Amino acid sequence: MANAKKYFLVYILILNSSLFYSQVTICSWNIMNFGKSKSNSELECIASTINKYDVIAIQEVVAGNGGAQAVARLAAILQNKGFHWDYSISDPTSSYNRSSIERYAFIWKTSKVKKIGRSWLDLNYKVEIDREPYFSTFEYQGKQFTIATFHAVPKKKNPASEIKYFKMYPSLYPKLNLIFMGDFNCPQSHTVFAPLKKMGYSSSLVNQKTSLRQKCIQNDCLASEYDNMFFNPQKMKINQSGVIPFYENFVLLKEARKISDHAPIWGSFILK
Repeated sequence: MANAKKYFLVYILILNSSLFYSQVTICSWNIMNFGKSKSNSELECIASTINKYDVIAIQEVVAGNGGAQAVARLAAILQNKGFHWDYSISDPTSSYNRSSIERYAFIWKTSKVKKIGRSWLDLNYKVEIDREPYFSTFEYQGKQFTIATFHAVPKKKNPASEIKYFKMYPSLYPKLNLIFMGDFNCPQSHTVFAPLKKMGYSSSLVNQKTSLRQKCIQNDCLASEYDNMFFNPQKMKINQSGVIPFYENFVLLKEARKISDHAPIWGSFILK
């Protein structure tokens, strides 16, 4: 009986271990004004926050003023933390308002995932979407997934008017296992996400605030439910997800807000 119990526990440990290593972990972060203004110590904080994940999608990379260089500086810091990393940076978005032009970036562990082909800013709705999403396909253990990272217009400019076009992407790219992620400036409960949900897509977070307040209120430091990931459960299973409370490492919230006014989000996925 003791031996049977022992073998059962070993089986459970092996099972849990295999499940852990069969998961790809993805992080998405709107890093406010990510450019030359970020100091080395701030980049070190960012690197320590995201180092454990396999693929990171970054929104709000500054189009000028050292945005691309900041991504390269971050990747260089990550290189010193035990893994080899690579990165891709988008061209500036074709925003109609020059002040809202930005870049996106992907950073990934080359030992965990392989990037397939080129990344691209999708231009199908560049007129309708101010900052068109940035797509990139990755391969993990022989299975592929494509991330579309996105930064919507602010709430006062009606982000739903842009998000409504996301229902078109599954038919535009029927062979791709799409994951939509980023700062939608809109909660997942909004009716604009209903078409995606009817197609079977699910959000990684539900009723989870992600943007930072100006000041914490009774230890509640998060303001709005803006950031999320939308995935197809028929093609991948989400095992865990959450918000990374990087701001807890700071005495004052205003110090954390120098890095970003959003907390990063993450999810661990098992590809089917």
